Amino acid sequence: STIYFGGGTPSVLSAREVSAFLDQIADHWNVQDDVEITLEGNPDDLKPAYLKELESVGVNRLSIGIQSFDEELLQWMNRSHTASQALEVLRNAVERGWVLTADLIYGIPGLTDERLLHDAEIMIDLGLSHISAYALTVEERTVLAHRVSKGLDSIDEELQQRQYFLLHDHLQEAGYEAYELSNYALPGHRSKHNSSYWKGQSYIGIGPSAHSFEGHRRSWNVSNNQKYMESLEGGKLPSEHEELSERDRFNEHIMTGLRLSEGIDLDFIDREFGSEVRSELELAGREFLSSQWLEKHGSRIVLGRSGRFFADRIASELFRL
Repeated sequence: STIYFGGGTPSVLSAREVSAFLDQIADHWNVQDDVEITLEGNPDDLKPAYLKELESVGVNRLSIGIQSFDEELLQWMNRSHTASQALEVLRNAVERGWVLTADLIYGIPGLTDERLLHDAEIMIDLGLSHISAYALTVEERTVLAHRVSKGLDSIDEELQQRQYFLLHDHLQEAGYEAYELSNYALPGHRSKHNSSYWKGQSYIGIGPSAHSFEGHRRSWNVSNNQKYMESLEGGKLPSEHEELSERDRFNEHIMTGLRLSEGIDLDFIDREFGSEVRSELELAGREFLSSQWLEKHGSRIVLGRSGRFFADRIASELFRL
């Protein structure tokens, strides 16, 4: 139902190479007629001719790493594209009728609220069908991590919280559905692929460091490219796996379910894990319900507006240890 070229920079592939992958997939699996085929791309790779070629081989959705339309912030984040390149790519893709996902980063040192809303308005005015919004995070062994360790930059959590809700409210007012904590879609344009992760559906990951999931079992391939290729040449799939316990599956369901606007279905918890587990969950959630970080709608528990920024903390308190 979905095929996703993501991780790394798949937009360096030629359309012919993308087509070769799709042909191999069709040789091994039944591909639905309305399959969602997404390719992640950098703005500086997505030239008009390339977009036309991708369209011709069946790619029908693009996920474009924009982050910001501010030149100084793009340079600060060490992005290879410019704001003008990003705008040009988005305009070209919209004109060709692409379904687009683009992302914005908030909570960046030096990013004003006005600039953030200006960037969001550019995407809204272009008619983008899907927008993702992520807080700036510090990843190990990056320039930012080095700057933070030296005291040259810092992550302001108060700024991130304010800008999260600012963007959240602005996108909703513009008609976007906040269907997941970081994802906003115009009606009918949710990402089917990413939704499958949050709903706990099975998926197959192909390539170095790719993960696969089969309900009770998770596996992941070795991340080293050379080891991956050498193993395949020797007729072995270089992967490891783990069997998920009932507790693991419950905790993962809580973590991912809370992220979605539909929240957690208590009737599902009852059927899948038992009435005792359901009772424990309802008891653990009482404090968050009283503070309105959680809300109860029928048999479902969903995040309240004020709880959206604290989803990870709430989920951890609802876990079975």
